[in-house]
Amino acid sequence: MDHRGPIGGFRAIEGKTVLQVSLDLRDEADEFNAFLGTLSEADWSRPTGFMSWTPWDVVAHLHFFDLVSLVSLEGQEAFDARRKELMGQFSAGIGNAELARKEFGDLSPDDLRARWIETCHDMTAQLGESDEKRRLPWFGPDMGVRMFTTARFMEAWAHAQEVYDLVGAPRVPTDRIKNVAAIGVKTFGWTFVNRGMEVPGPPPYVRLAAPSGATWEWNEPSESEFVRGDALDFCHVVTQARNVADTALEVRGEVATQWMSIAQCFAGGPVDPPKPGSRRSN
Repeated sequence: MDHRGPIGGFRAIEGKTVLQVSLDLRDEADEFNAFLGTLSEADWSRPTGFMSWTPWDVVAHLHFFDLVSLVSLEGQEAFDARRKELMGQFSAGIGNAELARKEFGDLSPDDLRARWIETCHDMTAQLGESDEKRRLPWFGPDMGVRMFTTARFMEAWAHAQEVYDLVGAPRVPTDRIKNVAAIGVKTFGWTFVNRGMEVPGPPPYVRLAAPSGATWEWNEPSESEFVRGDALDFCHVVTQARNVADTALEVRGEVATQWMSIAQCFAGGPVDPPKPGSRRSN
């Protein structure tokens, strides 16, 4: 299934409505789309540090699963049919990048960008207009619409980082990344369960400095088990865009240290973080 797709079973960002999260997602997509417009023709076929996907693969993947998300918004019956079709292809060994290439392989980068951003705008509009109590079907358990939208934000943000890293371009973070940080915190237990491991203890205290200068905190304060530092660093670690050793995060305690060494806030089987030094900007 979608490598960085939604995970069910926990609440979305506290205090944010689905409309607010959908606007965050739309703004993030628009910012990424504008950046994509600065790439050279050659950049589109260069392999990134994520599974050697090219920028074309990244955008095609986002577009593919935004379209699948629109099917989910149609309802259970329509999604069940699409899920059955896709699960058959996954079982046959067809991966995400190949699926997208089969679907959109004849599109130029500009045409692909145009289709993706149009679809993304349609998806975010429909999500933002949804009842807060609505639940949407996906490949695992169904999810509340806010959680679904937050997870789509996380995926778009994380995959965009691969392209920024490829060309060594600066990326100025905004407080929209709280969507990612919240998922990172909420998936503490999932990180271990997904690997067939016992959860080693209560979730550590997390205290992060937001891009705006605000302080974001989760879990019970502790001086023996904590993760402290820059919110952007934390988001990079939980999405596996960076090894924790390549950040300035302060990590203390056995539980916190073990978590940050394998943190995974996206769905799918267990994935190891990148090796130290391997996912820095070029």
